[in-house]
Amino acid sequence: MSHNHQKKIAVINDFCGFGRCSISVALPIISAMKIQCCPLPTSIFSNHTGFDSFYYTDFTGHMDAYIDEWAKLDLRFRGILTGFLGSPEQIDIVKRFIERFRTEDTITVVDPVMGDYGKLYPTYSPRLAEQMSALVSHADIITPNLTEACILTETDYRTNFDELELAQICEKLCSIGPKKIVISGIERGHDLINFVYEKGQPSLMITEHKVGPCRSGTGDVFSAIIAADAVNGVDFRKSVSRASSFIAKVLRRALELDLPKTDGICFEEFLTELR
Repeated sequence: MSHNHQKKIAVINDFCGFGRCSISVALPIISAMKIQCCPLPTSIFSNHTGFDSFYYTDFTGHMDAYIDEWAKLDLRFRGILTGFLGSPEQIDIVKRFIERFRTEDTITVVDPVMGDYGKLYPTYSPRLAEQMSALVSHADIITPNLTEACILTETDYRTNFDELELAQICEKLCSIGPKKIVISGIERGHDLINFVYEKGQPSLMITEHKVGPCRSGTGDVFSAIIAADAVNGVDFRKSVSRASSFIAKVLRRALELDLPKTDGICFEEFLTELR
């Protein structure tokens, strides 16, 4: 009996019980978009690290055995989506996963979560960033923020790149491997820009008005929509535009509900719009 009559995306990320990020965001969004989401946790959090206190357990030592069971079931994935990876060992496991499960029909989306505002996250080392570049080489689509795009291309970070310069950064990223890139969340005054680059196509800047403070999980919402749309055959530019407007709408609703920043965005109220 085959388990592969329905489209599936393997989501490799941490699991967070509260705070709306990582797998707990990707699973309902991908499911709402009529694709089975198969989570592979890298670690488990009671709530994310933006809170003053949280429980955490590392899942690295369990990942290979977990993956072996999927292989026994002969699972086939139309998509693979990776998020935060906390160690060189996890990056190696994910590379092996992609090599093991990828087929001609598989679309691999890497969200190279490494840093923001020009700096690596405290848990990241330069060595880990180098290994992320090796993982990016396996990707069809990547969704870095500006900091991560600069780190991956060894470009000095600044906030005022023009369109031509952003295209040059994306060309360097394409030389690593991915053919479709969106540099997300570039701040321009009161606006946020997603810069869309597709090899062989003119670049595109998609602008949304900045709504309230930065919130946890917006990047996870964004990459989940991009991955599901890619598997469903949606045009890349249309997908980025849709993900951008969806997040802006949800951020406005989060402000109306006066949600704490740590609680993320209330995407649940709009899931039926993601079809």
